[in-house]
Amino acid sequence: MDFTKRHVVVTGGTGGLGTAVVGTLLAAGAFCHVPVFRAEELEKFPLAKHANLELAEGVDLTYPGAVDSFYDDLPGLWASIHLAGGFAMAPIESTGTGDFHAMMSPNALTCYLCCRAAVEKFREIKKDARGGRIVNVAARLALEPRSGSGMVAYTAAKAAVAAITQALGEEVAGDGILVNAVAPSILDTPQNRTAMPKADYTSWPKVEEVAATIVFLASPANRSTRSAVVPVYGKA
Repeated sequence: MDFTKRHVVVTGGTGGLGTAVVGTLLAAGAFCHVPVFRAEELEKFPLAKHANLELAEGVDLTYPGAVDSFYDDLPGLWASIHLAGGFAMAPIESTGTGDFHAMMSPNALTCYLCCRAAVEKFREIKKDARGGRIVNVAARLALEPRSGSGMVAYTAAKAAVAAITQALGEEVAGDGILVNAVAPSILDTPQNRTAMPKADYTSWPKVEEVAATIVFLASPANRSTRSAVVPVYGKA
């Protein structure tokens, strides 16, 4: 999986999974572009000063103009990986319209806008030799929505990500653009361990393992997998 001289966007790149994905890409020779909305996202980001990393601060991925401007300024694009999102759970009687939008916007809307901008960028720079890779992040609930009791809005948002992936994958396959998603179960992160102190952490997928799947799907080594939502459940 050689990414030498290939430009890759990673949204949500400063988070736990994002750090693992960006680190794996940098080790493979990629030049990574990471949009950041809030400066505090960089406080614990260990890769901020890497020579092959460019941070774009103040980019609101829920705003079409900001997304389009960010992609327009890229010097090139091989792959676009969309990890940005949010999570909340509550019974439906406690989930108002604002709460629903608060799940759809960071998950489904950011995915949609970045996918659209990435496809336009691929077509702009590839011309007759089109191609590219897009990888989104859904969730296990997107594939098993009956498990979404108590988190209907989040489940709907991640199901939308899965649907975007599959529909777009078919739409752009003829251009050589391969669109896929991963669907993790609960990731083994410090935050999730704190939130669920009695859980069996050994069954959870590790961020490095999920990152490896994402990077493969985004790599030149992936020559045929498209329109897939790949389960990454670990032993859970």
